[in-house]
Amino acid sequence: MDYDFSFFLLLASVVTGIIWGGYLLILRSKNLTFDEKNEPIIVEYARSFFPVVLVVLLLRSFIAEPFRIPSGSMMPTLLVGDFILVNKFTYGIRLPVINKKIIEMGAPERGDIVVFRYPKDPTVDYIKRIVGLPGDKIMYSNKQLTVNGIPVKEVSMGRYQGLGQGEDMTGAEEFLEDLTGVEHSILIRNGAPSVEFVHVVPEGSYFAMGDNRDNSNDSRYWGYVPEANLVGKAFFIWMSWDWQAKGVDFNRIGTVLK
Repeated sequence: MDYDFSFFLLLASVVTGIIWGGYLLILRSKNLTFDEKNEPIIVEYARSFFPVVLVVLLLRSFIAEPFRIPSGSMMPTLLVGDFILVNKFTYGIRLPVINKKIIEMGAPERGDIVVFRYPKDPTVDYIKRIVGLPGDKIMYSNKQLTVNGIPVKEVSMGRYQGLGQGEDMTGAEEFLEDLTGVEHSILIRNGAPSVEFVHVVPEGSYFAMGDNRDNSNDSRYWGYVPEANLVGKAFFIWMSWDWQAKGVDFNRIGTVLK
């Protein structure tokens, strides 16, 4: 069990619910009427916080959860300081804290931007793009991605100009990559070392890579993403804040991710 924010939300919901509900049961057993003026301070706090905490828990667990992008591994799609929303039900409904799937919904598709628990440390959340589905043969050679024997189409968009905390990527070449129908930008830095491989993705797992191909710790280095580690699909930027650039970037707010 991971003692993350969801755990503490669940704990707070249980504790405040027990305090409030227990107080009402005591009143009922004594045939007393609820009166806010005579309400103990701890019950007052529990009554106030319980519905709020419960609603936040339900929203984060089953609808959408906010995340902040801490690194440049998904540039230029996602920048350091982007605040995103992740759809929590696209890949199935899971119970909070224990992460057990209780309702099957859908499965990741090539090109999806997903948040998942890092296989080597499940307490850490990662965000990458799915490039390989179960059974896919993935090859990466000379910085060219190949899926099931077909090279992924790339069209050069010229040199990239980075801003703020992403300024060190200035000069990298930007490509428009067509990942079997899903177009998105990637960055490649010529001359940077790169790993080469051929993998067949096992059942129940996915192959994930960052769009910043030469600056991403992804499946090329630590292996596959188990289905059980999936958190959800990133779909929306609701805030972008990078003090090294210009503070709030209003142009990125409202961006639908693809």
